[in-house]
Amino acid sequence: MSLIEVRHLCKEFKIAKRQEGLTGALRSLFHRQYTTKIAVNDISFSIGTGEMVGYIGPNGAGKSTTIKMLTGILVPSSGEIRVNGLIPYKERRRNARQIGVVFGQRTQRWWDLPTIESCELLKQIFQIPPDRYRQNMALFNEILDLDEFLQTPVRQLSLGQRMRADIAAALLHDPKILFLDEPTIGLDVVAKERMRSFIREINKNRGVTVILTTHDMSDIEKLCQRMILIDKGQVMYDGELTKIKETFGKTRILIVDFEENIDDFSLDGVEVIKQEGNRRWLKFNREVHTASQLISQISEKYEIKDISIQDPEIEVLIRNIYEHNYTLDQVFTDKTRI
Repeated sequence: MSLIEVRHLCKEFKIAKRQEGLTGALRSLFHRQYTTKIAVNDISFSIGTGEMVGYIGPNGAGKSTTIKMLTGILVPSSGEIRVNGLIPYKERRRNARQIGVVFGQRTQRWWDLPTIESCELLKQIFQIPPDRYRQNMALFNEILDLDEFLQTPVRQLSLGQRMRADIAAALLHDPKILFLDEPTIGLDVVAKERMRSFIREINKNRGVTVILTTHDMSDIEKLCQRMILIDKGQVMYDGELTKIKETFGKTRILIVDFEENIDDFSLDGVEVIKQEGNRRWLKFNREVHTASQLISQISEKYEIKDISIQDPEIEVLIRNIYEHNYTLDQVFTDKTRI
C-alpha cells in the first residue's frame, strides 16, 4: 500500500476583480466579480514508504499548492488525498504528528528564543519521550553540528545554521514523511553537501519518506531516483530520473587530451565544440555512436593522453522540456526537438 495517494486532485482560487475609479470601487462593495485561477488541475500520483521523490516545476506550476494540500493547510476543490491513511485537511492534528515540513524561506523556530529552547517547546508540543528526544538531539548534533549555535537566538543565526536547525526541528518527533521546500536555498557548497548528506542519512537509516521541491537541480540529481515534473497545474512526467536522461540526453561530450596538438581533427558524426591547447571537446549523438566506438576510432588515428565523458546536465534537459511545452504524452513520444 502507498504511503501517499493523490487522485484527480484539483485546486481553484477565486480572485476578486479590481475595478478602476471610485465608482468601480463602490460597485465592487456590493457586486464583486471574480476570476478563477486553476492552480492544480487533475493531478494523480502515489508515493511508497521510504521513497525520495523530487517534485519540481517552474514558479506558479502548482508545487507549493500541492504540498499545502498534502500537509492539510489547504482544502482541495476536488479529488482525493490520503497521507498514511489520513485525509490531511480533515485530520490536521493527526496528520501533523506524522509529517515534518521545512520551508527554505520560513522558519518554524521562535524568533527570539535560543535554538535549544525552541527544541524543548517542540518536545512538549509533540509529547516526545525524554529518551527519544535525547537520542534525536544527539544524532542531529553529530551530523549537523548543532552545538555551535544551540544557545543562540534564532534571529541571530546565519541562513545555513537556521536551515540545519529547521530540519532538525522537523524531525524531532520522528515523522514518517518529510516535506522539503528549497532546503538548500542560499547555502554555500559545503553547507549544501552537509544538508544533502543528512537527508540521505535519515532516508536510508530511518526510512523517512522525502518529498523534495527545489529549483536546484543538483539537489534532485544527488538525492532522488524518482522525479515528478509539474507545469501549469498538471503532471508532465512521473518516473525515474535516469529515464529523462536516456530519453532526452542524446548528446554527449567526449573530452580528449591528445599527446600533441591536432590541427586537422575530423571524424564523421563528431563536432569539435571547444579546444584548449591539446584538449578537444567532441560532441556526438549517443544513438549514432557509442563512446567506446569513438574512443577506438580516435585512438587508431591519434595518440591519446587522457579521455573523459560528460553527460548533459539534468537542468538543461528539464529546461528544454518546458521550453517546448511538452504534454505528458509527448514527453516520451516526441524526442526530435530536444
